[in-house]
Amino acid sequence: MLIEGAFDSRALANMNIALDRVCENVANGQKHTVRKRVARQIIKCARSGNTTLGDLTAAGRRALIEVVPARNNAKREGALTAAALTHATSTIR
Repeated sequence: MLIEGAFDSRALANMNIALDRVCENVANGQKHTVRKRVARQIIKCARSGNTTLGDLTAAGRRALIEVVPARNNAKREGALTAAALTHATSTIR
């Protein structure tokens, strides 16, 4: 997705800074998948006309907040499934 032509130089600079700020202090923040998710939210924010550094950074942080609960729920569900399976097999014996 090429965005250079869609935004002015100030907006692009703010987008890059926001991406770096959001990802620099996050575990796995340098992984491509994490940066890609954050970047998509930043681009979406900028396309809606919000190109201040604060708005773009907030949008990037929201992308991470959406990821964490989903992963925690998946881990919790996996743990519950494993516990249920262990219980079911132990009662059969």
